[in-house]
Amino acid sequence: MTSWVDTHCHLQLDGRDPAALLDRAADVDWVVVPGIDATSSAAAQALAAAHPERVLATAGLHPHEADRWPVEAGRIEELAAGAAAVGETGLDYYRDLAPRADQRAAFRAQAELALALGKPLVVHCRDAFADVHDLLETTGAAGIAVLHCWTGGPRWTRRFLDLGVTFSFAGPVAFPNGDTVRRGAAVVPPDRAMVETDTPYLTPPPHRGAPNEPAWVALVGRALAEVWGMGVEEVASLTTRRAERVFRR
Repeated sequence: MTSWVDTHCHLQLDGRDPAALLDRAADVDWVVVPGIDATSSAAAQALAAAHPERVLATAGLHPHEADRWPVEAGRIEELAAGAAAVGETGLDYYRDLAPRADQRAAFRAQAELALALGKPLVVHCRDAFADVHDLLETTGAAGIAVLHCWTGGPRWTRRFLDLGVTFSFAGPVAFPNGDTVRRGAAVVPPDRAMVETDTPYLTPPPHRGAPNEPAWVALVGRALAEVWGMGVEEVASLTTRRAERVFRR
């Protein structure tokens, strides 16, 4: 059986039984459950403790909540010490749910935390390519950065490739309107990429309209196989090896 790693799935935010979701994902060896604040980061670590063979947890503050960084920082820093990565952090200029200055400050602080701990940095980037690129470059955190649910086109993809990041692709690479994402993916060396579901969001076809789940990460891998002109098994192997290196599994 072809096996995968789902490098970004919010099992603790889903509302369904995480154990049942993991059971349905028979071809997924392990998953990464990202925190988006202190409470969800602690819940992710509880899941990792309950399923140590199949779940890794991260600890971080999402850009939507970035104005809470002064309150959340201490607890997130404690949790990050025992996590597999720092994040989900980054910048979201599409929804702009937190002031952009607060987003940048929280992102920078978490990048510096990841560097200090020697751990990967899970990055959310939506309509903020220039500022994410600048912050990763100026902090020196690009080499540990995972650009989660990457949706950039070829120009930005090449610029981030030069920084040394890892790209993680999700459902949009398989969407009918995902041509920009696919053109960006086409310039990514397959050994620099990972796959994810972002459960319960961004469900790939043919399951659009249903909550996403780790069992469907293979659909992302199949879309990438078409982009790269290679076999699905090779994509599974390359993305799994990248995940093992990034998360030191």
